[in-house]
Amino acid sequence: MKSKALFSVQIFCIMIFSVIFVHAIESNNFHTAMTTMPSKTMLCLGDSYTIGESVAESERFPNQTISLLASHHIQFSTPHIIAKTGWTTDELKHAIAEAKVTGTFDAVTLLIGVNNQYRSYDHMQYRREFKELLDIGVKYAGGNADHVFVVSIPDYGVTPFGQNDAKGRSAAAIGSEIDEYNAIAKDITAKEKAHFTDINPFSKKAATDASLIANDNLHPSGRMYAGWADLLEKEMLKVYGTK
Repeated sequence: MKSKALFSVQIFCIMIFSVIFVHAIESNNFHTAMTTMPSKTMLCLGDSYTIGESVAESERFPNQTISLLASHHIQFSTPHIIAKTGWTTDELKHAIAEAKVTGTFDAVTLLIGVNNQYRSYDHMQYRREFKELLDIGVKYAGGNADHVFVVSIPDYGVTPFGQNDAKGRSAAAIGSEIDEYNAIAKDITAKEKAHFTDINPFSKKAATDASLIANDNLHPSGRMYAGWADLLEKEMLKVYGTK
């Protein structure tokens, strides 16, 4: 009787071990499958706001966005960025041509125009060149406008730099001018059927929260970019979250 009981216990233990072993293999295979999935690619076009002037690379809004998407098992490789502090639409267009980037990307972001506003460039020039840049973005997205994400221009008028504008413009005037540029970008984006993420209202929070401004008293801090990334992630999930 004792031998039969011992034998039964041994069989039971073997069965339990087998179940655990199989489950471990399946879990490991699932983990391996998740970690070996090919990463999506992202091209980010813009100026100081895209390159993340005055913040660490990890705090740039494109980098923070892909970190948020990763939590949804949507994997993007490190963004390819073509951006530089001070660039206007014509300078960005020229830089893209100079970069000679080939191939296509799974996602393209575009944020440009604040320096057009700062230099008081003509609105018609912005409209024409923004349309050209958006078309370039669609081309790099493989012709799919649904994979292009325009980000609005933030209101730097609420920053210490903006409140002491060298050209004598008031914070309200700066905000109003930026609104005009954003209206143009939003109109063109809608006609092209791309996505428009309006971070401008969030940027105005810097008027009462200094932690949203970088140490240079002009550009966004990593915390500000985190807010932008959250908004952009929600827009991108509409496209990639259902795949």
